[in-house]
Amino acid sequence: MKIFLFFLLLAVAALPAAHAQTTQDGNRRTTGYVNKDGTVENSNHRTVSYIKSNGTVENDNHRTIGYIKSDGTVENDNHSTIGYTRGNSDRLTVENDNHRTIGYVKSDGTVEDDNHRTIGHASGVDMRQAALLYFFFKP
Repeated sequence: MKIFLFFLLLAVAALPAAHAQTTQDGNRRTTGYVNKDGTVENSNHRTVSYIKSNGTVENDNHRTIGYIKSDGTVENDNHSTIGYTRGNSDRLTVENDNHRTIGYVKSDGTVEDDNHRTIGHASGVDMRQAALLYFFFKP
């Protein structure tokens, strides 16, 4: 019975990890989580924003703070372009509104600045969502 309770407790403790991907800083410290439904949480699991399937980015009060268009254009809440995401399934290049490269997101989840220094890790997180979180709408 004790063994059963131990494994039940272990399974319940693993549930949050099963539905969320972890974001980390360059030193691999956990900075937050991205759930499959696009809910973004901080390291204490407090909801800080939402990335909707239609590309709308909302704050924790569901107020729209930006958008990511299907072509990779990133806009603020007034639909002014603030950046771009370009690339393929191997690497995404992140650009500011003047098309200057400000970073990269690699398919393994590594997030780099414009000099290819690692600034974070978002393994399992959609590359465009990672670009939004690390470069445009930081929680």
